Amino acid sequence: MTKEFFTSRWTLILSTLGIAVGTGNIWRFSRIVAQNEGGTFLIPWLVFLFIWSLPLIIAEFAIGKFSRNSPIFAIPKLAGKKFLWIGGFITFVSTAIMFYYSVVTGWCVHYLISALTGNLFKYNDFNLMWNNFSQSYQPVFYQVLTIGLGAFIISRGVVKGIESISKILVSALIIILIFLAIKAVSLPNSLVGIEYLFTPNFEKLLDHKIWLAALTQNAWDTGAGWGLILTYAVYLRKKDDIALNASILGFGNNSISLLAGIIIFSTTFALSNGNPLADISSSGPANTGMTFIILPQLFSKISDSAFINSTFAVGFFLALSMAAFTSLISMIELTSKGLTEIGIEKNKAIFFTSLIGIFLGVPSALYNDFLINQDWVWGVALIISGGFISFAVIKFGVEKFRTEIINPDSDYKIAKIFNYIIKYLIPFQAILLLFWWLYSSAGWDSNWLNPFHKENLGTCVFQWSIVLFVLILLNRIYLKKIKFDYEN
Repeated sequence: MTKEFFTSRWTLILSTLGIAVGTGNIWRFSRIVAQNEGGTFLIPWLVFLFIWSLPLIIAEFAIGKFSRNSPIFAIPKLAGKKFLWIGGFITFVSTAIMFYYSVVTGWCVHYLISALTGNLFKYNDFNLMWNNFSQSYQPVFYQVLTIGLGAFIISRGVVKGIESISKILVSALIIILIFLAIKAVSLPNSLVGIEYLFTPNFEKLLDHKIWLAALTQNAWDTGAGWGLILTYAVYLRKKDDIALNASILGFGNNSISLLAGIIIFSTTFALSNGNPLADISSSGPANTGMTFIILPQLFSKISDSAFINSTFAVGFFLALSMAAFTSLISMIELTSKGLTEIGIEKNKAIFFTSLIGIFLGVPSALYNDFLINQDWVWGVALIISGGFISFAVIKFGVEKFRTEIINPDSDYKIAKIFNYIIKYLIPFQAILLLFWWLYSSAGWDSNWLNPFHKENLGTCVFQWSIVLFVLILLNRIYLKKIKFDYEN
């Protein structure tokens, strides 16, 4: 049983918000909104908050608090020890994301430093700036830096490490985003962007692609189903409410996405010389177009004052770096905690996590195509992870899970509709999303089964199969050796 706990609800919420709020809230959200009819997108996006994200967040909170284990052992405590491989898969997916997410975090830090030093606006061609940086060895340096800092924070424990840094970074992130939003809406023509963001076209609501995009965004930007919230939930105090904390996290995460959307749409509609929607929708190399190419160009036009422009740019990239870093910390914690549970001493587990994270992250730091491949393979695999968490609850018994694990420690009781969402809607959505993404990828290239393609069905099946084969084999070898203490 863990001997460390979050000291208050406030620090718990800030720490878990650090998991949920990442680069997906700030750069991906606005891009997906722009590609899917603006305000129309927000309606299904909110619907899926209730029928995908919140139920899974509640489940992760409850599983972590009940089991006092990371996913690798928490899942088999519910589903049975023959499903240890499922906990292993959830852990591996988030670990694989950590490898390249540390690179993305490094990008954010580099642009923050460029904004602070004034180098950002020395370029007239921001596409050239991105190419010069991404094609050098600098991303490796920043990747090592971010993983090293994250590992140091994790080594200090929950209270001195995770909790302390989350209080500072997440609080500052929210303040910075509010400041940037106030400045952004004061720009000329910014209200046109806000109107686009919040005005739905109800005729477009029948477009299934918008609903699928909304489900995808909600599945990814809340952190639901990743196993990260489950890992932090291990440190909940016995009196900590599950339902209320999960709800605050879900709504808080989506509120930050909207705040970031206000900043992006206001700024882009106010300052873009061409088509603002095209600018926001720009993916660019490794999906960085809007963030590292378009926005710096717009920031240089905010006013005639170089100081004001630099201040806005520093604020944005500081917020982006904070969001990315707090998410990265949770990934390092999940991996290192999993290693401690299989018998490795804590500091050695953190060191090994850092070492393997740096080593396996270098290819993504050096080659954007490799990063895109890993983002595709393990980003889509998060859908499977969400389905696996639902499966574990179903195996345990959804009604028993709700009445014996969630509700006893909740001030606000979860209604029986939770049973139907977890038992039927979550699996249906997971299968639908998985089928849609893999089916769509099959049409992108004639070599759709090529396992070495950048983004297709074949590369997913190939890499998932290797991981699942190894995990299932290990599960069978150690099946008789697995023993659980159900006291928590």
